[in-house]
Amino acid sequence: METMYQLLDAILPFEFLSYSFMKNAFLAILLISPIFAILGTMIVNNKMAFFSDALGHSALTGIAIGTIFGIANNNISMILFAIVFAVALNMVKQKTTYGADTIISVFSSIAIAVGLAILANTGSFNKYSSYLVGDVLSITWEEIIVLAIAAVIIFVFWYYSFNKLNCVSLNPALAKSKGINVKVLDNLFVIIIAIVVMLSIRWIGILLINSLLILPAASSRNITRNMRSYHLFAVLFSLASGIVGLILSYYYNIPTGPMIVILSGAIYFVTFLLKDRVKE
Repeated sequence: METMYQLLDAILPFEFLSYSFMKNAFLAILLISPIFAILGTMIVNNKMAFFSDALGHSALTGIAIGTIFGIANNNISMILFAIVFAVALNMVKQKTTYGADTIISVFSSIAIAVGLAILANTGSFNKYSSYLVGDVLSITWEEIIVLAIAAVIIFVFWYYSFNKLNCVSLNPALAKSKGINVKVLDNLFVIIIAIVVMLSIRWIGILLINSLLILPAASSRNITRNMRSYHLFAVLFSLASGIVGLILSYYYNIPTGPMIVILSGAIYFVTFLLKDRVKE
């Protein structure tokens, strides 16, 4: 840990990195931003924005169920519930004739209502209300290590599965004809999203996490013509808004999560205005 801090001081001798909590937040953003950008590109391609939002809302239910069963580590209860929630939602979505947005709204509404009801009944809501907005400055070194491990697993999964995922998103029938198990791959993908969202929810916030997944990818899609540049610009936009947002939040005393989302939103509108010129 100390070696990493010294390396940061040597490479980036800036005043805002003079505190250990800012160093931790900076490292967390370097890890979280590319993960969110990569996953966000496929979420946008598959029109799953409501899905990731519903997962964020389900975090409260995971916490609530954890309090009932005496699970001290909130991450464990949130991740377990989110995986069940994501797979169940996916199964219902595949078997119903209703639109996906309707099914997702049903699951999301029920999940957040159940979570709020349980936490209010046990008198625990105020204890976990900070999860709504999040606080990346509270991240610890141990949590950064967990994020780093998650990042490696996700990038390995992405490397071996991207072409298959892309084929499924473009034409599920064609994917099946090529021997791709669409249901298994789809479930693996939503489980990955569930784990990432739950690992990040305490630092990003329930109300903001979907924005950080969607906005960089949506911004990149506005101005890119191929898949390689789509991923590249999504990562660059995510890193830029994350790092600049952290710096501005330090100097202007603004919560980091909202500041990052504001910058991501600004990037989206700039790319939206430029998209016709860039793609000509």
